[in-house]
Amino acid sequence: MYDVIVVGGGHAGIEAAMAAARMKKKTALVTMDLDMVGSMPCNPSVGGPAKGIVVREIDALGGIMPVAADRTALQFKMLNTTKGPGVWSLRVQSDKIAYKRFMKEALLQQENLDILEKGAARVWIEEGKAKGIECVDGTVIPSKTVVLTSGTYMTSSVLRGHTATKSGPEEQPTIDSLSESLREAGIRTFRLKTGTPCRVKKETIDFSKGEEQPGTDAFLRFSETTRPEDVLPFSEQEICHLIYTAPETHEIILNHLEDSAMYSGLVKGVGPRYCPSIEDKLVRFADKPRHQLFLEPESKELDTIYIQGFSTSMPCEVQEKMVHSLPGLEHCVIEKYAYAIEYDAIDPLQMKPSLESKVVENLFTAGQVNGTSGYEEAAGQGLIAGANAALKVAGQEPLVLRRDEAYIGVMIDDLSTKGTNEPYRLLTSRAEYRLLLRHDNADQRLLAKAHAVGLVSDARYEKFQEKMAKIDAAKKALAETHIKPDAAINARLAGLGYDPLRHGCSALELLKRPKITLSLLEAITADHYDEEVATAVEIDTKYAGYIEKARRDAAHMQAMEAKKLPQDLEYSKMDNLSLEARQKLDAIRPLTLGQASRISGINPSDIAILAMYIK
Repeated sequence: MYDVIVVGGGHAGIEAAMAAARMKKKTALVTMDLDMVGSMPCNPSVGGPAKGIVVREIDALGGIMPVAADRTALQFKMLNTTKGPGVWSLRVQSDKIAYKRFMKEALLQQENLDILEKGAARVWIEEGKAKGIECVDGTVIPSKTVVLTSGTYMTSSVLRGHTATKSGPEEQPTIDSLSESLREAGIRTFRLKTGTPCRVKKETIDFSKGEEQPGTDAFLRFSETTRPEDVLPFSEQEICHLIYTAPETHEIILNHLEDSAMYSGLVKGVGPRYCPSIEDKLVRFADKPRHQLFLEPESKELDTIYIQGFSTSMPCEVQEKMVHSLPGLEHCVIEKYAYAIEYDAIDPLQMKPSLESKVVENLFTAGQVNGTSGYEEAAGQGLIAGANAALKVAGQEPLVLRRDEAYIGVMIDDLSTKGTNEPYRLLTSRAEYRLLLRHDNADQRLLAKAHAVGLVSDARYEKFQEKMAKIDAAKKALAETHIKPDAAINARLAGLGYDPLRHGCSALELLKRPKITLSLLEAITADHYDEEVATAVEIDTKYAGYIEKARRDAAHMQAMEAKKLPQDLEYSKMDNLSLEARQKLDAIRPLTLGQASRISGINPSDIAILAMYIK
């Protein structure tokens, strides 16, 4: 008898299993092939806009993805640095072979965790409760909770042209009976589609026809535990390349549209809006003369390049023509052809914000099976699902992150409140409090919560408290440091385009001005601050007014979240509510007034009536 069984060894499954095990629950990870854990069947990278902040949040919650990403990165790049700190985001080009190896070793060394190389045939459900799983070989494994992270492996088909092959990603087996067992229990499923570009041999590409895309020459990291010696030096990091589609590329694709699985009628599922196939891009954006593509290395151990942005479900012979029409790839050799994959996902409206099913008690779901796309979204959900399965076993309240606390909270709230009919992807625009949800402050938002439930060690928490003490001390010292309006400081200010100081002010007041940095003030005050501390102080000081406004707005939302909605409310009998509101409230059964307010189609007047009713 296990406390927690996790089905699936992808990015969600790894985080779920390790979270439950860290919380000292007897945990089993059931995966068909241990050598495939942490696989990157699509883009060999971690992070990016919004996603990079999710990885930082996973680190603050004690997860393993940030550590693996740092240790196995081929290139580090900080994105959006010309914009405000609310959208800064780290992205690494990953070594997909080293990443899998790192994850396998981490799982094998984790206490309280058993790895079972088996295929899960069915979730064992009795009287509306998950009791464990039934395996393909007939084995029945009992457990107090089950976390399903089956990714794109449920009833999946690989599609190319007019051909559909029953298979999971990277020629792994698929299982039909798993989603059948969910439907039998009353869980709704629907079909989704995703895809991946072809891989080409590196030595057959003429990179001189592309634009070099180097990383950022600085010590960057996802995990607070990573040290400079743990990462690849900048001088040894790989360089990606940018190219563009050619008119000939477009002509080939448009002439063969009916050969694409996407347009031949073979595809039934809905594809990702924000990462469409190249043929879909050409149809949707017919006015664009070209589309950008990135040539990205997959591993130091592989001679393959990933063509980012060139996903397709065309037949192999058409793919040959398409790829050879690209600049620098005229004579390249294709190592692995692109494909689309269709799979079963569950309706996320049937899950609670804790990621437990509303239909089957003790069943938690996470990752692409919940209708999301992306390794980072999957890992964030997996960590929350694993932690909440462990908390359920312990009889404790679930860990639910608010929209003003984490991008992970935004994602789970979106899924459980609004649902999705296409692969969901996190974007900075989805977060109304993104100035609060920054790359630099993930630990300030989440580490104390993680420590309280046992996800983070005492040693890590003490180190975090030391860092916060340094930040507070720095702010205090700057507030107490008086800057006199002498010739030296006024000369510096004039060089930055400022009028001279007429009266003295504190160093903290001066720091509020654009272009005034702590490094500049250090030359005046003779104080020195760690880079991490300096970044935190600068952002907090320069954006203080905006941050305070965001906190006030968030406090208003929290007041609505505090108003719980009884789960036995009969919305259909509330005549003053609009018909659409009654139908949607009855279907989704929101837990709080705040969650009800975010349901599509619910108007402010409906919320006012609902608030009056529950009062």
